Amino acid sequence: MAEESGLAGRQVALVDLLDRLLSGGAVLTGDLVLSIADVDLVRVNLRAVIHAVTADDPAPW
Repeated sequence: MAEESGLAGRQVALVDLLDRLLSGGAVLTGDLVLSIADVDLVRVNLRAVIHAVTADDPAPW
């Protein structure tokens, strides 16, 4: 039986998943458009970068 690679078929604790996410970083993006009768009234572009801050890699601010 071949061993599956990655996270498929395994149970992973939420803490381990967050640790993996923060160590590598992630970018979240989204767009929100409010329109009436095909006329765009409000457009919101959302972008967020999630990355761990450590003593070796301090925050830029």
